[in-house]
Amino acid sequence: MALKCGIVGLPNVGKSTLFNCLSNAKAQAANFPFCTIEPNVGTITVPDERLNALAEIVKPERILPTTIEIVDIAGLVKGASKGEGLGNQFLGNIRECDAIIHVLRCFEDGNIVHVDGSVNPVRDKEVIDMELQLKDLETLGKRIDKVRKQAQVGDKESKKLFDIFEKYRVHLEEGKSARSAPIDEKEREFVKDLHLLTDKPVMYVCNVDEASVVTGNEHTKAVAEAVKDENAEVLILGVGIEADIASLETYEERALFLEDLGLETPGVSRLIKSAYNLLNLKTYFTAGVKEVRAWTITEGMKAPQAAGVIHTDFEKGFIRAEVIGYDHYIQYKSEAAVKEAGKLQVEGKEYVVKDGDVMHFRFNV
Repeated sequence: MALKCGIVGLPNVGKSTLFNCLSNAKAQAANFPFCTIEPNVGTITVPDERLNALAEIVKPERILPTTIEIVDIAGLVKGASKGEGLGNQFLGNIRECDAIIHVLRCFEDGNIVHVDGSVNPVRDKEVIDMELQLKDLETLGKRIDKVRKQAQVGDKESKKLFDIFEKYRVHLEEGKSARSAPIDEKEREFVKDLHLLTDKPVMYVCNVDEASVVTGNEHTKAVAEAVKDENAEVLILGVGIEADIASLETYEERALFLEDLGLETPGVSRLIKSAYNLLNLKTYFTAGVKEVRAWTITEGMKAPQAAGVIHTDFEKGFIRAEVIGYDHYIQYKSEAAVKEAGKLQVEGKEYVVKDGDVMHFRFNV
């Protein structure tokens, strides 16, 4: 499933360095604006301890984790919505993403220039928010112009659309993002095809110095306060430290480094898991001697569609799914023992797959 998270932020906040840590790709990281012009795309494996636990039991020939795509989008600047600083290209890159990872600089360092001359992550956030909101207003304006005339002559469907679009327009003109608009889920369906930039789910990553990676600092507190009404996750991450961790050769070296910092896991692992959740993704597993594998589905997906993720024939010829809950697989240590304990479920076409299900599909084409 080619779902993408786009990394955005002002120039020089640590986006490309973070991208390198995530993907081991070597996006250029330079101390001046617009060092990233074309978006870099990395396929990222999603850490999942459950995959390792299943592999310990099954002893497969190979283990295949699930993945997501991360896109490093060049730094936005004021005026991007009007085409400043290659703005149209950057905004187009964001439009193609399903969710946004917004990196904010929350550290002081006189050696790294800030595009606006001082460190103020809340101001930086507002700069990008405004550019995205202005672009959304432009998109909405074009659609409103289309439906206004039909609405005025009594077309009921156009009148309904016009009223929904107007709610969004008023909300955006108040300097708020579309994702927080007072719109119910049914009404949201009518604007999906507009691909509004500020309607995409967002996670804020506060890039901090080493002293702040555990407890944060005044900048991160200001960010948390500024986004408290957005229903968005805020992650504190030392991007420079993550680069140091990624450069270490062995797992033992990385574990010692983390211990010295007072951290249990690398920040990028937390970020990848959070990005996976941000995209509304879930995981089910297949487990056999050839491979133990994680498969990506969207929340609420039914068994035939989940089978189709493996191969379209599995969905077309779906007969049934044999399902073992992850906890039962770990408890009983084998598929045979699960069956003996009566914990294997046989499910049909209406079964909604749960996160962590271990599945085997029966199909006939």
